[in-house]
Formats: sequence, C-alpha cells, structure tokens
Amino acid sequence: MCCGLAALLGVLVHVSVTNQTVGEARGRALDRLTEVTAAYEEGDRLPPGAGVDLPGLPAALRELATDGRRGTMVGGQDEHPTMWAAGPACGRGRALAVQFDYAQGAHAIDALDRAIVWSSALAIGATLLVGAFAVTRVTRRLHATARVARRISAGDLDARVNDPRTAHDSRGGVEPRTQRPTRPQDEVAAVAGALDTMAASLQSKLLSEQRFTADVAHELRTPLTGLHAAAELLPPGRPTELVRDRVATLRTLTEDLLEISRLDAGRERLELDSEPLAPLAGRVVWASGTETEVHVVRDTRVETDRRRLERVLGNLVANAHKHGRAPVTLTVDGPVVTVRDHGDGYPDYLLEHGPQRFRTEGGSKGHGLGLTIALGQAEVLGALLVFTNAPDGGALATLTLPQDAQDAQDQRDEHDERSSQNERDGDSDRDGWNHRDGGNGRDGDTAP
Repeated sequence: MCCGLAALLGVLVHVSVTNQTVGEARGRALDRLTEVTAAYEEGDRLPPGAGVDLPGLPAALRELATDGRRGTMVGGQDEHPTMWAAGPACGRGRALAVQFDYAQGAHAIDALDRAIVWSSALAIGATLLVGAFAVTRVTRRLHATARVARRISAGDLDARVNDPRTAHDSRGGVEPRTQRPTRPQDEVAAVAGALDTMAASLQSKLLSEQRFTADVAHELRTPLTGLHAAAELLPPGRPTELVRDRVATLRTLTEDLLEISRLDAGRERLELDSEPLAPLAGRVVWASGTETEVHVVRDTRVETDRRRLERVLGNLVANAHKHGRAPVTLTVDGPVVTVRDHGDGYPDYLLEHGPQRFRTEGGSKGHGLGLTIALGQAEVLGALLVFTNAPDGGALATLTLPQDAQDAQDQRDEHDERSSQNERDGDSDRDGWNHRDGGNGRDGDTAP
C-alpha cells in the first residue's frame, strides 16, 4: 500500500505540474498570436518567429488554422521543442503562425520527472526495508514457535519458545502475573506463552503418571515376592498350578511396568561392547525355547548393549509365536535383523501409530507391553525398529543396528545427554500412559 501510494502521488504530481506548465505556455502562445494577428491585419511588420505558412508548422495545426480555427501544439525535435500557435490568415487556405522556444518548460518537466522517480524509488526502498525488517521479525518468531510445537509433538517436552516478550520462571514456565516481560507483549508472544504453558502442564502431568506407575510397580514387588514364595509351598494340584501361573503373570507385568517407567524417564545407561550378531541371535532363539528358524545371510559385529539387544529380539520372537503362525524366521543380514511369522500380520493401528500399551488382540492373553518395550529398548540402542506386513502375508519386524563404533558412540553420547537433561529437570521425553483399550490389535508380551 505504501509503494502504491508513493507511485500514485508521483503520477499525480507529474500530471498536475505538466498541465500547469503546458497550459501557461499555450496561454502565452495564444496571446502572442493575437498580437501578431492584429499587426498582420494592420499591415505592420511581423516580429521574428511569426509569419504566414511558416516552415516546420505541424500539419495538424496547419489544417486546423486553414479551417478558420485557432490552436496550439508542441512540435520540433526532442532536443529543441517548440511551442506553436496558429490561426487563419487573410486569404483562403493560409495559416498565420507564431513559434517560440519551449525547451525550458520541457527541461523543467523532465527534471521534475527525474526528481519524482528518484524520490519515489527512495520512499519505496525505505518502505520495503522497514516493512521487511518488521515482518521478518514477526515471521521469524512465528517460525521459531512452530518449530518448538513440532518438537513437542515429536516427544521433546523440554522444548520451550522462551520469547523475550513473555515472562518466564526459572523452570521455563510462564508466569505472567509474577514476572514482567522485558518487552511489550504482542500477539506472537501470547501464542508463544500459551505454547510454553501447555508444554509445561503436559510435561508435569506425564511425569506424575510415570511416577505413579513406577511407584505402584515398585510397591508391588515386595508382596509379590512373598506371594510367589507362599505359592511354592502349596501342595501339588491343579489349583496350585493356577495360582503359580497367575503369580508369575503378575510378576512379569510388574517387571515390565518398571522397565517401561525407566525407559520413559530416559535414565537408561548403555554398556556397549563389540558383539557378533549371528551367535547372539542364536542364543536368543535357544533361550526362548521356541521353534524359530535362524537364517544368517551375512554376519557382522556391532557395537551394542548385549542385554538390551537380547531383550528386543526375545520380545519380537515371543510376539511372533504368540500372535502369529509358524514358521517363524529370524534372519541376520549384516546389521539388519528381521523376525517374520506367517500369521495375519500386524493390525492397522499398530502399523500407523506403533505399539500401544495394554492393547492386544481381542480375546488374546497378554498386556500389550512386549513390542512397546522392544521399541523403547531399540531407541536406547540407537537402532531403528520398523513394523510392516510381508507382501505374501505375515508380520515382519525389521531391526537396523548402528554398525560401526562411531555411529554407536554418537548414539550413546546423544542418549546420555538426553538422559542427563531429564535427570536434572525431572522431566520425561516420551509419550504418556495409554489406558486399557479393548479394541482389536496385535501386540505381544515380554519374552519369557
């Protein structure tokens, strides 16, 4: 709007001044033509620049004069513009004309046009610079707010906008009533403050839920230990077997809840070592006690935490046998390990959103924590765990491990830094606790 206004004002000034200058020149030309006409009719000698049928008279103006009318016109070359005035003379078909130099008026208009162009360009440039500076500051803050929002949605609940126009407390939260912002608050600051408040509130609630889960699981361990010992003292029989089975299930669930709490808190520490992958996978299959085929396409050594990797592979194998159908195959191809069964495959919700806690296939046993723990441990290892369905049927889990020591060290440093930050802040960077879902879905339990 400012640029358009500057251009419009320039055009208006040009038109106004040009009309005024040309109008004054035309008036002087007509006045001189009147004087020359009177002198011509009285037979007096005509002054210089006046005469009948002067050479150079524009044809349009000559035609106008021979028709008995008077008129003016700017003619001549661009370097030497001339103002002409012509009217009828005695004798049919003749024109009495006068001329004088119009260069001064033309040069004045040109100078005015150049001044208008330069001043308009300067005004437009200044407007663009000021506008770009002001808009860029706002858009930069909006983009920063959007980046923080994406980080929060990805699970980084420690992310904050920390806009200087919004008051913050020492923990990064927003306290507009007790702290005054360093600058006047605007709409962007209001959005940033609302986002920071939302993140802090969400983080606090998730932390409370995780602490509650961890405390409950921890408190259950002592009575379960006593219950397990008492169950072992019962006399043999079917009721004793049922009691022992339920006690074992409850102990497994409690340990799983504790493990998930530690994964959510981000306080897991890696113990990296160089391990040959194929023998490790063979030990996992042997320990599971299942009929799982092991195919080694290409063996390799990986820098990993052996206990956590065994936990991931054990859960994948147990899930395949519990919810899939034989044959179950574990394939080692360099740093990539795949576990496949020939059942109905993973349900749509798992493929789209990943494993969900306490959600299993309708009517199946288990608590839906196996794949959740496998995914969490894979993230701790810096590995990529992907769940898909094979084209010819069956569930397919693909685990890609960091192969060289540098990749493993980078993943360990990144995880340790995130863990240290979480320990200082007492915050969590993972998703919250999902409630029990009775819908259909496939997710296995932990390995035996």
